[in-house]
Amino acid sequence: MSVPTPPRLLDLAGMHLIKEDALVCSALEFLPTELFPPLFMDAFRGRHIKTLKAMVQAWPFVCLPLGGLIDLPHVGPLQAVLEALDVLLAQKVRSRRCKLRVLDLRNTGQSFWSMWSGASTHGFSRLGMAPVAEQSSKTHQPLAPLKIYIELCLKKMTLDNFLTYLLRWMEQRKASIHLCCKKLTIFAMPVENITKVLNMVQLDCIQEVQVNWIWHLSTLAKFAPLLGQMSNVQRLLLSRSHVSDPVFGPITFPKQLPLLGFSDFITFFLPRCLMTPLDHLAITNCRLTESDLTHLSQCPNIHQLKGLDLSGVTMTDFSPKILCILLEQVAATLQELNLEQCGITESRLESILPVLSCCSQLRTFSLCGNVLSMAIMEKLLSHTTGLFYLSDEFYPAPQESYSPHGALHLGRLAKLRDKLIEIMRDLGRPRAIWLMKISRQGTLC
Repeated sequence: MSVPTPPRLLDLAGMHLIKEDALVCSALEFLPTELFPPLFMDAFRGRHIKTLKAMVQAWPFVCLPLGGLIDLPHVGPLQAVLEALDVLLAQKVRSRRCKLRVLDLRNTGQSFWSMWSGASTHGFSRLGMAPVAEQSSKTHQPLAPLKIYIELCLKKMTLDNFLTYLLRWMEQRKASIHLCCKKLTIFAMPVENITKVLNMVQLDCIQEVQVNWIWHLSTLAKFAPLLGQMSNVQRLLLSRSHVSDPVFGPITFPKQLPLLGFSDFITFFLPRCLMTPLDHLAITNCRLTESDLTHLSQCPNIHQLKGLDLSGVTMTDFSPKILCILLEQVAATLQELNLEQCGITESRLESILPVLSCCSQLRTFSLCGNVLSMAIMEKLLSHTTGLFYLSDEFYPAPQESYSPHGALHLGRLAKLRDKLIEIMRDLGRPRAIWLMKISRQGTLC
């Protein structure tokens, strides 16, 4: 059994090695594993490029979480690592010691670097970062493609320097490199550039798609085939957004704009392109019609939803029965329901209370931003008292706590709060709820 090297000796050894690039490069095959992370950080910060490249080629962990160290808009540090990967990929005979299979460029891994700075190996096996046996001999190894993980937030009209450089590097290495992304966020980038980026990505790695942009059906038709290849998407978020263009400045899209493609997204994309059930669905801050919600309730992809977010979707223009039908489809699995700022009236809320009481797995429920009286809130608490998993409840301050001019009266609110506590006690299930100002400028409990 090997005895861990004392941290102070590690520091002294690292300080000595980092001063001598040739020395550290020749010593990598025999360097204690616990010296690699702190020495790599020193080489990175000190711009010891030769040492940095050599360490990448002998990295004794499955994953190199580089994103936790670099400022991605700057290409320089990344370039040195990619050049080292080129050497590694070209090697026919590779050191047994090198176990590198994943380069993580996401803003993660800080805990890895901080813990290894203290020479701790605790807890890293589950992250694919456990140290491996030190073996200095050479061997031929059948190599699986190396994976590079990135965060994709496409919010500019053109590709930034980092993404442009990475994609150019990837073009000649598709057979040996897989570019992976778990979360895709799209704001204002032209669909041609989006397609260019996604053609380089392993689309079956994407688990969450967030679209904050206005698409015509013709644009959606270009994008849909790519979305259809995202076979493991679990979360889909569609929203209007205030975006900013570096040339034209802030851009705002009114809610009544008729050319938004959300209706098309629901009727065209969900049933035809997504091949797997969704885990979470968010359609926010846009105008839906009764037909949209009808199509949504009929979509087989939503029947196992755990999260449904319709915040900012005005529900005054269609029958409340449509929302009831939608909730019936997801009642067995739904854990989170967000109906904030939906213009839900008391009669509409009362109509969905029976189906709401059937959402047996519900844990989080929000109705903030709607106008509700004490009478309907009492009915709401009565219908949800049997939902034993429900622990996070966010409701608007009762209508009676406001003055005729819309000002919140704290004295009235305190009395109404006490009454709500008494109601819950009488129902036999005291629980905590949050009362929010309708303006959403503050929180009251």
